This record gives sequence, C-alpha cells and structure tokens, in this order.
Amino acid sequence: MFSRSCEYALQSVLYIALHSENGKAVGLKEISTSQQVPLHFLSKILQQLVRGKVLTSIKGPNGGFKLIIQPNKLRLIKIVELIDGLEIFSRCGIGLKKCSDHTPCPIHFDYNVVKEKIRQLLSKKTLAELCDDVSQGRSIVNYL
Repeated sequence: MFSRSCEYALQSVLYIALHSENGKAVGLKEISTSQQVPLHFLSKILQQLVRGKVLTSIKGPNGGFKLIIQPNKLRLIKIVELIDGLEIFSRCGIGLKKCSDHTPCPIHFDYNVVKEKIRQLLSKKTLAELCDDVSQGRSIVNYL
C-alpha cells in the first residue's frame, strides 16, 4: 500500500528516535547503513521530512538528523502524508481509475474497510509507542 519511500521514511524516523539520546543528531550514513537504504535515495526522503517540519538537519562533523516533534506527539499518519500523501486511502485496490462506490471494482468495499483500519491505526499510533515496543522487545527494527 505504501511506496518504498514511505516505508524508508517510517523506518528512518523510528531509527532516529531510538538513537538520538541527549539531543544527538543521527548521521545520514549511519541511518543508510543500518536500514540498508541507498544513501542518495534516503537523503531525498529525509529532506522531505525536514521540509515537512518533522526533522531538522544539522550540518558539520557532528551533523545529521533530529526530530523536531516529540515522539509522543508524532503520529505515523503525518509521515505517510508527507511522503505518499493521503490520496493512498482513496485509491482503488486493484488500480482502476473509475472505481467508486457507484462503479466498484471487485474488491472495492472490502478494501475500503481495510484502508480505513490502516488510516485509523496510523492516526492513533505515535512514534513513542513504536519506540516502546522495540525497547520492550515486543517488536524489531533493522540493525547492522
């Protein structure tokens, strides 16, 4: 459902939240290596999050990226909105252009239920909750 860019954005923001103790910025290369995301591609994604005021970018030898929004106030829907837009929740599940409630594709109504549940999940779930799940060992993230 999400683009690869959006997946990388979600993974990277989680990584930054988990590794920015004491206000330390997390370097682009560190994020790229740990999350196995091409450096140039990741740079463009993170710059979108800087423009969207989720991250700040710090230049220099100790530079990198830091969260602007506190993890307990950052809902995952914000990241999805900045990278993929919210139109993903109105697209047809099989890619038809004229799919609607009046002219539904074969999975239209079932898929709408799933999309709405995902929208609700992302609107409710905060970055802090993801960090807690990882810290408590209830879920994993990529580490090298």
